[in-house]
Amino acid sequence: MPCERKPMRYGHSEGHTEVCFDDSGKFIVTCGNDGDVRIWESLDDDDPKFITVGEKAYSLALKNGKLVTASSNNTVQIHTFPDGDPDGILTRFTTNATHVTFNSSGSRVAAGSSDFMVKVVEVSDSSQQKTLRGHEAPVLSVTFDPKDDFLASAGCDGSVVVWNIEEQTQLISWPLLQKTNDISNAKSLCRLAWQPGTAKFLAVPVETKVHLYERGSWDHVSTLSDDLLTQPINVVAWSPCGQFLAAGSVGGSLTVWDVNSKLCMERQKHEKGFTVCGLAWHPSGSQIAYTDTEGCLGLLDGLSTSITNTSTTKQAPVKKPAKDYDDLFDDDDDDRLMDEGLSDTNSPVKKPVAGDDDDDDDFLMPATGRVRNRGAILDDENSRDTGSLRLGQDRFGDDDDTGSAVVPAAAPLVPLRPVYEGPTPTPPQKAFQPGSTPAHLTHRFMMWNSVGIVRGYNDEQDNAIDVEFHDTAVHHAMHLTNSLGHTMADLSQEAVLLACPSTDELASKLQCLHFSSWDTNKEWMVDLPKGEDARALCLGQGWAAVATSTLMLRLFSIGGVQREIFSLQGPVVCMVGHGEQLLIVYHRATGFDGEQALGVQLLQLGQKKRQLINGEPLPLSQKSYLSWLGFTAEGTPCYVDSDGVVRMLNRSLGNTWTPVCNTRETCKSKSDHYWVVGVHENPQQLRCIPCKGSRYPPTLPRPAVAILPFKLPLCQTSTEKGLMEEQFWRSVLFHNHYSFLSSSGYEINEDAQTQSQKEQQELLMKMFALSCKLEREFRCVELAELMTQNVVTLAIRYASRSRRMALAQRLSEIALEKSNQIQEEEPEEQEEEPEYSSIRQTSGYGRSSVTGGRYSNRRNQEEEEEQGEELREDEDGQEMETEEAAETRKRVNPFAKEASSPVKPSLTPIGKVGRANPFKVLGSGKPASLSGHPRVTNILDNMTSSKKSAPLSGSAAKPNKGPVLKPLAPRPKTKTQSTLLQMTGTKAANKKPQENTEPAADQQKQPDVPPPASPADNVENKRPKTGFQLWLDENRKSIIADHPDLEETDVIKEAMGRFRTLSAEERLSWTERAKGQTGDAADLKKRKRAEGVGGGGAENENGQAEADENSAKKKKSLDPSSKLSAFAFNKN
Repeated sequence: MPCERKPMRYGHSEGHTEVCFDDSGKFIVTCGNDGDVRIWESLDDDDPKFITVGEKAYSLALKNGKLVTASSNNTVQIHTFPDGDPDGILTRFTTNATHVTFNSSGSRVAAGSSDFMVKVVEVSDSSQQKTLRGHEAPVLSVTFDPKDDFLASAGCDGSVVVWNIEEQTQLISWPLLQKTNDISNAKSLCRLAWQPGTAKFLAVPVETKVHLYERGSWDHVSTLSDDLLTQPINVVAWSPCGQFLAAGSVGGSLTVWDVNSKLCMERQKHEKGFTVCGLAWHPSGSQIAYTDTEGCLGLLDGLSTSITNTSTTKQAPVKKPAKDYDDLFDDDDDDRLMDEGLSDTNSPVKKPVAGDDDDDDDFLMPATGRVRNRGAILDDENSRDTGSLRLGQDRFGDDDDTGSAVVPAAAPLVPLRPVYEGPTPTPPQKAFQPGSTPAHLTHRFMMWNSVGIVRGYNDEQDNAIDVEFHDTAVHHAMHLTNSLGHTMADLSQEAVLLACPSTDELASKLQCLHFSSWDTNKEWMVDLPKGEDARALCLGQGWAAVATSTLMLRLFSIGGVQREIFSLQGPVVCMVGHGEQLLIVYHRATGFDGEQALGVQLLQLGQKKRQLINGEPLPLSQKSYLSWLGFTAEGTPCYVDSDGVVRMLNRSLGNTWTPVCNTRETCKSKSDHYWVVGVHENPQQLRCIPCKGSRYPPTLPRPAVAILPFKLPLCQTSTEKGLMEEQFWRSVLFHNHYSFLSSSGYEINEDAQTQSQKEQQELLMKMFALSCKLEREFRCVELAELMTQNVVTLAIRYASRSRRMALAQRLSEIALEKSNQIQEEEPEEQEEEPEYSSIRQTSGYGRSSVTGGRYSNRRNQEEEEEQGEELREDEDGQEMETEEAAETRKRVNPFAKEASSPVKPSLTPIGKVGRANPFKVLGSGKPASLSGHPRVTNILDNMTSSKKSAPLSGSAAKPNKGPVLKPLAPRPKTKTQSTLLQMTGTKAANKKPQENTEPAADQQKQPDVPPPASPADNVENKRPKTGFQLWLDENRKSIIADHPDLEETDVIKEAMGRFRTLSAEERLSWTERAKGQTGDAADLKKRKRAEGVGGGGAENENGQAEADENSAKKKKSLDPSSKLSAFAFNKN
């Protein structure tokens, strides 16, 4: 359907404009925002007649010499046509009418209004009115059924309604449109149109498509669409014959479809791309007049022949053969599909035909798609033949040449536009600054982060930037004039960084206000190279970074020195800095079907520069985009997508991203959002601003920050088990930052870390108790794998009290495994201290276990037994965490810190069992300090206690990595201790030397090295022997004879292996022999210790009392190795 687009001409002042033809087609009639109706004899009419109908004219309709207009005085008026004499008022509304239309005979007028009403009025007698009530928002459009039974209307409430006029009732309502509160805000005018003549279809523009609904059944029978339409369709109009439908869209596209074949016959574009808001066909079907929102009028001419030939009855004979021929092709469904695909997208193909003015030729156009299509499949000759055949039939003996001229002209073009029906590419999201609101706002947040707020104002009065700090101790608030037009900002404790885009004259600039500088020049500025624009920027500690439009990242020092530059792997989306870390998100590819394909890079810019994440894809929710990117206050990268899902980097799982919160779950309505401004891991807080009905907050009034909790999306968190699992894994995830920070050389809060590890172990114990209660023993063992050694000990006791001996047996194997593991790690660690080691235990035979650890072990063991007893009391199938147990857990011993050696071989971690009161008398009535060896209640008990005080029991075993600290002077290796009670490290290290006099010196030099167990070693001699050590002393020579080249540690390992192969009775007899000596040793020790402590104790922070308390504590330990052997073998 070739046609010619005539140049637009000015018709009315800017605003909504409508157009129609008169019945004869002689005049084009328009109305507009200036309140005039203009009557044009043709598009070239330079002096059209005009009728003034009011201040503004919103809509017009013309039939049978009557002109009906909706004007701004809330009336619907009638004028004679073409004279323009007023003929009275048809009806009134309480606000302005929005659309008027005649029925097919011209006897009635329907009008829709902004007061939600639709009225149907008789033209001859305006007192006969019917009012249709039911819309809940202003009415957008109305249209009559050509048979006059029904009326269709569309409203801003999103519904399209069909009414029965006589009964004034709604027949059916479809919720098809987007809801708005007023016509001025509506995305589309949704001008409905009913097919003339047959009245078979009602056409409804929905977004970029037109839905056709069948009259009577009201089913949605088909959809007319065109891939090139990207913006909502505003108006639709049927050709007088009812075979073609024209549509005008918001972006200025004009499209014509053949309704029967659903093919797009014609595409035109408004010359300036303005919104088309009025469409009218000439009664002959040869022209379409259209108007835009700027008041201009345009015309498409030359549609004539296609219509007259195909649809007027005169040409019936022509129509017949075409129809038959169509049927011939239509049987073949595949072809049919291809035709639609092709025809939808190949308007260029139609152009060659436009040159051929022969009427019939044009008539062939609707089907040319078919012929052309065949050409794509058959070779060229065949396509020629098909063409001639087709033309011959339709043209009644017209010569072949024109036919072949048509088809080959089209055929070669086919390959240029193959049909593509795959996924559609997603427009890439634009670069943005996290924590900023959109740049088009006159008052906006340029940055809101944990340091402060940067606001930008750009209105008539001034263009300025306000910087305000949450903590005014950092700096006072600043007011800057924004003469350069900065659009991006970032703020840190040291500086404010601003950037502006380039203009034709000026380069893109980066400006830094370095307010923390100690010199007087607190500002620097740098111009980016020509053609390079700043897209994203951020500040870190001592550096600034800017990503530019040329895929370049430039680093600057905070004082303005240019540093490294490197190329980015794609266009930047946003970036953030924190301390030494720089996190960049960029487009790694084009996304499809609404997805964004983003990549992420994480660099560390400290002394040792390295790239931690290199271009991994950034996971987003489906069909969402990135809306915020940042670091937690502790330095863990995290981000939020447009679906409200917050994800955080899990460093302990190979730098994967874990969802930790969904802000949408707390939103009351769909249109509410949370605008994130900060994340804290300790305490766990997501700081964000609730925005009602918007994605971002206004600058005034000052928004209030809300705090949301985190919740991992685990399954069944409503159950007790699911709840504890969620809490445990969340605790693990949110405390990963300790090991990262300490490995990066930062001091960390040990108390908080200890507390977190305590929580985790408590949760594991609760889950263990719950699994026991549910008789899930395998699950109990799985949980025990995650526990530290001391908590496994508690679990063993719990299992044995619950009469689950098989479980206790398995758990004891796990405990043994854990202690062996710890010992195996020891020797390697002594040889070389790893850079980031965070599991550091003392070897089982080290001196430290005598001087520092043995007594505390014993004490803890007693406590745990006490706890066990309490557990036994409330063993009515309750789970572990009963009131009492919880309480013992909370009573933390104030002196506990001194009980440990610098390497803390064996503190019971707080996490596992609360430290009980050191003065508490044990169940048996004996004061703790007297017992030099464990009270054996039953074999399992003996096993558990020994396990507990096994040399390494205090160490947190693998799962709990304690961060490394910058060591203080007297703590050579505390750096790597890994007890759960991290905090005691500092004090213990400082106090130990005074308590332990001579042994302490040794111990400090080599806390982890197992000393040679020779009689010459004074510490060794002082301590009570265990059964294993007695056996070792006697068998040492034979072992050395067998393996002369063994190191001391290896000798002990070998000895342990051999000792384990002895029968249980033999081992027991050795242990008994050792016990014989223990009492005396303990007494001797008590005296020595008392003298030793006297001198140094006074210097302790807590005075002498503590030292004495200490010495008492220490007396109640048994040699760790004997305990280890006890639990390893006394299983029978």
